[in-house]
Amino acid sequence: MSEYQYYEFLAVDRPLTKAEIAQVRALSTRARITSTGFVNEYHWGDFHGDPTKLVEQLYDAHLYYANWGSRRLLLRIPASVLPVKTAQGYALQETLAVWTRGGHTLLDFSLSAEDGGEWDFETSFELASFAGLRAELAAGDLRPLYLGWLAAVAVWELADDDEEEYQRETEPSVPAGLAELTEPQRALADFLRVPQDLLAVAASDSAPATESAAPDRLAAFIAGLPAPEKDTLLLQAALGTAPQLGPGLLARFRQSLRTSEGGPGVRRSVAQLLDAAHRHRTVSAHRERAARGAAEQARVRAVAEARDARLDHLARDQATAWRTVDDLIAQRKPAAYDQAVALLSDLRALHARQGSAADFDRRSGELRTAHRGKPSLMRRFDDLGFPNP
Repeated sequence: MSEYQYYEFLAVDRPLTKAEIAQVRALSTRARITSTGFVNEYHWGDFHGDPTKLVEQLYDAHLYYANWGSRRLLLRIPASVLPVKTAQGYALQETLAVWTRGGHTLLDFSLSAEDGGEWDFETSFELASFAGLRAELAAGDLRPLYLGWLAAVAVWELADDDEEEYQRETEPSVPAGLAELTEPQRALADFLRVPQDLLAVAASDSAPATESAAPDRLAAFIAGLPAPEKDTLLLQAALGTAPQLGPGLLARFRQSLRTSEGGPGVRRSVAQLLDAAHRHRTVSAHRERAARGAAEQARVRAVAEARDARLDHLARDQATAWRTVDDLIAQRKPAAYDQAVALLSDLRALHARQGSAADFDRRSGELRTAHRGKPSLMRRFDDLGFPNP
């Protein structure tokens, strides 16, 4: 099987200098490189650079995936808006690693081929689908971190080998809005293969998203900031010296909500989440089977009603229908034979409904005798079981 690897890097907060571009170019002669991006695909060979170091030093985001199942998304975010301590609460080594370097918090979302991945020649990703996660995390939206933790739970479920660990490990703080993910968050859930059933049961303990549920509270929070602080923030915004001003305010607001409201009284264990996901999956499968059964019944009823309508129409003028059969057979064409046999099938059903099946057998037998020299037509008669005198 042909191997395929995709590497992409993105600089968001500042473009690379000419010297930095030259540094990256030395690692790949075929990559598409600009001051803000790097893209390369490998059908053989491998990338000679260290993606982790490149993000620590130059880039703000990195995407990697291979068609044998490995996937990686690496994000670098200023620690001033996403403290490493906050992110580490969601880290599980199977899918999310967190560390700090040079004033940044680094998030490493990853799946290995052993974590349920398989050869995939159809799926493709681009970093643009995930870039919005940085702004969301900078604004205090912790849903991407919880998705990383939940992906690890899914990996554990596949392993199915440590029940005691399932009971011991409890979920981190559940962020608001899990039931209404943003587009980048949905892309991340898909990228990390988070099962929909597991996500659904996790979201059952999640409050509504802050943006839609409490805009008045955000306004009150901003109004309550000390006037000197607001003046400083406005000056920074005007001078462009605080690029994370908006996200930073949102992050502080969300933190104030979490502090004032507190988390859930009892956090669920991995075992409880997996059990609930299994029940959800079972109920969903039952509903899907019931829906398919209802749809099939409706289809059968519709077919029967349509045939009854055709038979009612035939009953009003059977003589014309029998003449039409003769005319179609006389064309000596396969398509006309098909139409003739379909009409004969309806006539047989009509005669059966009227209690005159013997009359149909007689007339169809006469047709078979009259056209015995047409083997193609005779095969059609045989397939439908028309009488053979």
